[in-house]
Amino acid sequence: MFDISERMKKIPPYLFVEIDKKKKQLIKDGYDLIDFGIGDPDIPTPPNIVNAMREYVKRQEFHRYPLGRGNINFRKAIASFYQENYDIQLDPEEEICVLIGSKEGIAHFPLCFINPGDYSLIPEPGYPVYKIGTILAEGNCYFLPLEEKNNFLPDFSKIPANILKKAKILYLNYPNNPTSAFAPEEFLKEAINFCKKNNLVLSYDAAYSEIYYDKKPVSFLSLPGAKEVGIEFNSLSKPFNMTGWRIGWACGNKELISALSKVKENIDSGVFEAIQFAGIEALTNSKETPLKMRDIYKKRMNLFVNGLREVGFDVKFPKGTFYLWLKVNKSSIEFVDELLENGKIIATPGIGFRPSGENFVRFSLTIQESKIEEAIKRIKKIWEK
Repeated sequence: MFDISERMKKIPPYLFVEIDKKKKQLIKDGYDLIDFGIGDPDIPTPPNIVNAMREYVKRQEFHRYPLGRGNINFRKAIASFYQENYDIQLDPEEEICVLIGSKEGIAHFPLCFINPGDYSLIPEPGYPVYKIGTILAEGNCYFLPLEEKNNFLPDFSKIPANILKKAKILYLNYPNNPTSAFAPEEFLKEAINFCKKNNLVLSYDAAYSEIYYDKKPVSFLSLPGAKEVGIEFNSLSKPFNMTGWRIGWACGNKELISALSKVKENIDSGVFEAIQFAGIEALTNSKETPLKMRDIYKKRMNLFVNGLREVGFDVKFPKGTFYLWLKVNKSSIEFVDELLENGKIIATPGIGFRPSGENFVRFSLTIQESKIEEAIKRIKKIWEK
C-alpha cells in the first residue's frame, strides 16, 4: 500500500532486534535460556546516580525543553573527566555536544558531511549504525576488513584510489566491538595522518574506553593532530550501567561538533536535563564504578575463557570490552544454531557484523557468573556428543 523509500529498502532488520525477538519467543515457549546475545550490562545503575535522578526529576526548570548542546554543567563534567583520565583539554563550550546516547550521534553524523554518492570508510565486522547512518544520508559504504592476521586493524593501503577520492568519513572503534581488539598508538597516529592527507573526517567510537583488563587503551584525542581531523563518541552506558538512560556525548574538533549540533537542533530537543545532572553525579561521585565493572567483567571473562579451553576451544583472552570473539570451525550461523538448539544458549553470529565476521561468534558477558558456569556445562554436553 505504501511505497517505502529506496534508502529504507537498503537497511536490513537491526541485528539485535531480531535476536531479541527470537529470545522472547523461546522464553514464551518455556525454555531456560542463557543469553550472551546483546551487550547490555546486567548490573544496576549505582544507587547514588538513581537517587540523584529522583531529586533532579522534581525540579520544575528541568521539565522544559533542554535545547542547545547540552547543559553546560554536564559538559564541564565531561571535560573534567577527560582531563583527569586522559590529560586531554576540551573546551566545554565549543568542543562537546551532549547526545541521546552515542548511537544517536553516530547515526546523525553522516548528515553533516555525506552527500549523495560520497563514501564512508567503515570497518567490518563492526557496529551496524556506521552503515545505517551513511545509507540514511544517501551515501555509499566501503568496508574495511578487520582480519585476525592484522590484529583486527584496517589496512588503509588497500582502499582503491577512486573510492578514497569520494570518501568523506573514516570510522574507527577501539576497544572494538565485536572483536575486542585494541588499537596501538602507532596505528592511531597513522590513521590521523591518513585522514589529514586525504581530507577525511575521523569518527572515533570510544564506547568501551573504560572496559579494559590490564593496560588502559590509548585515547585517540590525546594524540597530536587528533582534534584537527576527529570527533569522538562516548557515553555513560557501559562503564556506569546506564544503557537505558540514553545519555552520551561527542567531543573533539569544534567545527565537527558545531555541524553535529546543528543537525541535532533541527531534529531533536536534547537530553532531559534531570538525566544530564544524573550524568554529572556519575562522572564526579561514581568514579570507582568503572573500576568495579572492570573487576567483575574480568572475573567473568576468566571463568568463560577457562571453561571454553577445557572444552577444547583455542581462546585468546581479550584486552578489553565485555565481549569474547570466538573463532569457530564452521559457519557462525551453524554454530549459534547448534548452541540454541542443543544448549538453549544465545550468542551472536559473526556474519551478522558483515562477511569479515564469518567463522567467529560473539559472546557478551553481561550475565551472572552462575549463568556462565551453567553455559559451560551445556557446551561441554554438546561437544561431547
